[in-house]
Amino acid sequence: MLLSLSNEPRDYAWGSTSLLADMEGRESTGVAEAEVWFGDHAGDPADVAGGSTLDAVTGGTLPYLLKLLAAADPLSIQVHPTIAQARDGWDKERDLAADDPARNYRDANHKPELIVALSDRFEALGGLRPVAGTLRLLDALGASSGVRALRSRLEGGSDEDALRDAVGWLLSGDAQREVDEIIAALAGASSDEFDAELEAVRAIAGRYPGDPGVVVALLMNYLVLGRGEAIFLRAGLLHAYISGLGVEIMAASDNVLRGGLTPKHIDVPELLSVLDTTPAAVPVLAPAAGAVTDYPIEVPDFALRRVVLEGTPLSMEVSGPAMVLSTGGEVSVTGADGVALAVPVGTAAFAIDETSVLLSGVGEAFIAQPGS
Repeated sequence: MLLSLSNEPRDYAWGSTSLLADMEGRESTGVAEAEVWFGDHAGDPADVAGGSTLDAVTGGTLPYLLKLLAAADPLSIQVHPTIAQARDGWDKERDLAADDPARNYRDANHKPELIVALSDRFEALGGLRPVAGTLRLLDALGASSGVRALRSRLEGGSDEDALRDAVGWLLSGDAQREVDEIIAALAGASSDEFDAELEAVRAIAGRYPGDPGVVVALLMNYLVLGRGEAIFLRAGLLHAYISGLGVEIMAASDNVLRGGLTPKHIDVPELLSVLDTTPAAVPVLAPAAGAVTDYPIEVPDFALRRVVLEGTPLSMEVSGPAMVLSTGGEVSVTGADGVALAVPVGTAAFAIDETSVLLSGVGEAFIAQPGS
């Protein structure tokens, strides 16, 4: 059985007025369109053709949340909890109202996530850079008292402890003078090794003047993805999307601990309790040369497959409740009953009790389903 899914874009301030409209071949509304949710999460369940919502079909049991994400401005720097941390946080906040701005935990689930670029260029920050590299980057910022203060915090102890100390200090509210000096030093900074990083953080500073998250961004790895490339962001990994259009899949959760680039609530102690400060590069997962790309993420909540159709129908095995999201061209999906369902770009087909689906047309689609 196949159901047609759609949803209205969420109008977060960082969203793009054109990326989703251009993908879907429609006129821009002029309003920021940031995310389209395809899932049964209570925060915004997908609409089912005929008038119901997906949570009425599934009972709210879908283990993943699939999204289209369109960023014109940087999202907040953020981190997501493990299951144990989410359950503990949810329990601690049980007396807070659901809309309380001091609430950190919206549910009791973890939120590992994978994003695949749909635009030719998708910018992100992911994970923390080893301290030795950041000290070389700081060489380009001169020797103001703010730069010296940050350097001194990074030079003592292990990378993990130094980075935790630096992030906590920058977000504490006690380092605003130093933050302002470091941001000011970005204007004339150049570095053969870190020019791309400096340019990206200068642009972020222009969007969020005076925000301590600008300096936190200097501690992070800067990533540029091409179309079809992906990154996986596990629990505890600091990250932020900067610009571009992508398909995002995650565990069915809305738990976010913020670390800058936002006017929203930042709970620094809780952020630091969840944050993994082990520095490391975030691997970029490349698309396969053929028609089908599986992104090798071993989590129980979700799996994602990219399919490029060139006119020859492709049969795809699916397990559990699966979705086929169309992101380009003309795509149709056929289930066991032999009836083809057209899936316009920006919408999805939801497969119930199907072991395989037949994808036809010329275009691009993503298949989401529970993980291994």
